[in-house]
Amino acid sequence: MEKQMLRSVLKKLKENNELKICKKEVDIKFELGAVLKHFKNTKPILFEKVKRSKASVIGGMFGVRDIWYNMLNSNRDERIFKMMDAIANPKPTKLLKNGPVLQNVVLNNINLTSLFPIPTYHEKDSASFITAGIVLIKDPETGKRYTSVRRLQVNSGNNLSLLIASPLLTKQIEILESKNKQLEIAVIIGYDFEFLLASQISSSLYGVDKYGVDSALRGEALELVKCRTVDLEVPAYAEIVLEGVVRPKNRKKEGPFGELMGYYGGIGNHPTVDITAVLHRNNPIYQTSFPCREEHLSNALAREVELYRSLDKMVDVNDVHITTGGGCRFHAVVSINKKSEGDSKAAIISALGSDKDLKHVIIVDEDIDIFDADDVEGAIATRVQGAKDIVIIPNALGSGLDPSHNLSGTTDKVGIDATKPLGENRVNFDKAVIPKYGDIDINKYF
Repeated sequence: MEKQMLRSVLKKLKENNELKICKKEVDIKFELGAVLKHFKNTKPILFEKVKRSKASVIGGMFGVRDIWYNMLNSNRDERIFKMMDAIANPKPTKLLKNGPVLQNVVLNNINLTSLFPIPTYHEKDSASFITAGIVLIKDPETGKRYTSVRRLQVNSGNNLSLLIASPLLTKQIEILESKNKQLEIAVIIGYDFEFLLASQISSSLYGVDKYGVDSALRGEALELVKCRTVDLEVPAYAEIVLEGVVRPKNRKKEGPFGELMGYYGGIGNHPTVDITAVLHRNNPIYQTSFPCREEHLSNALAREVELYRSLDKMVDVNDVHITTGGGCRFHAVVSINKKSEGDSKAAIISALGSDKDLKHVIIVDEDIDIFDADDVEGAIATRVQGAKDIVIIPNALGSGLDPSHNLSGTTDKVGIDATKPLGENRVNFDKAVIPKYGDIDINKYF
């Protein structure tokens, strides 16, 4: 019986009629990605037939908020508080002697492209990339485990290039390289919603063992098994685990790769990983994420916790939404209960100062649905006068993932106050209401 990780999720998706099954054979070079892109990564798709591979492929699983809420046994109103509680109150994990991921252990003659159908997505991508791999490391001093989604370029055989954008991972590698030591890692493929969300919690901000956050999110202990060639523990019900070592001062050219907002990322020399063992289940399901909505939506959910916490210190905040259209990091819409005329500007300052990546923020009243783009645009159209309601902070610290930032190394940050005025004029901005509109069951009319 599947308790955790990918196969338990597939069962739920099938029961909820949310899983599409592709029975047509697809090529992992461009074609598979094209199908995922057609649906904008909002449809979980299981590709049963993949050219030159016996393994099936799952993609598009993490691209829809409502599926996230359902899988986390939560809802839109409670999601932030559920995550806050898991961060504040991590729970123990459970170590097993055996688990399904140990059904097959490959120690010799490892050739990753022969074992698994690893896609190539874009015309100018430098190679095939593992895009859904969650990289695990352990702090040698504290024993805390840290996970994050990292892209891995497939070089040849058992060798990968690891893009290290994480400050914690960078620091670990630098410390070990100074001692001429290698870093042990594991790459986990075939996981569930709780595991991905826990990996997106900021290690530098919270400093928690991410496995403990996972256990808290799922309401039961995350079940683990020991790796075979590195001193790490991995989910017992994962589909695939790649064990490996990052050897000191061993780098290769990595990139380009089509990623955030549809642009190609740059080329750089990054550490390489030698895979020392491959663990996988019988008939493994390879998990992929078309760049980059899936991972980034989970990252947006985690960023919303931090944004909410920052705003809650300044104003009466209802909810926050870091949008998918803004790359799940550049744009936010914030709903507040406005109590003084300075609240909107205070919210703008707090939001833009909470995260260097956040570039544009819109502040609205409680009567605007921040998850409805038309509703938000309507507020901008009718409640904003540019001269007094738009705040521009020039030449601020921004994100290197924004091509316009890279032109000068700085970013202009913009805040838009799309709230109603207080006082007697506020009534002029009240929306027209149909009594009992929310009670209508539209299916009864057709």
